[in-house]
Amino acid sequence: MVELSQAINLRIRLIYYPPYHSKYNPIERCWAALENYWNGAILDSIEVAIKWASNMTWKGIAPIVHRVEATYEKGIKVLSQELEHYQTFWQPSETLPKWHITIFPV
Repeated sequence: MVELSQAINLRIRLIYYPPYHSKYNPIERCWAALENYWNGAILDSIEVAIKWASNMTWKGIAPIVHRVEATYEKGIKVLSQELEHYQTFWQPSETLPKWHITIFPV
């Protein structure tokens, strides 16, 4: 995000949602709409779930749905010395420093 901010010369505000706050998490709202749409249908295979998700529309727009078979690696962390260069462009919020930062391009 720092590199994007610098490339387009734009200040970027990042506001993270704390874990388990589904009310504010857009993907959780999407799941809620999808659960409402399939209305208790039995999703007994990946193909059935993909079919239901593919047929859903929102404001007349159909989603692009595909199966991701890659493994999501957990526990990968960036070393603090690798972040030092980027952190010089970050300004944490005074009230929510863990969840809200602003990235400055200069």
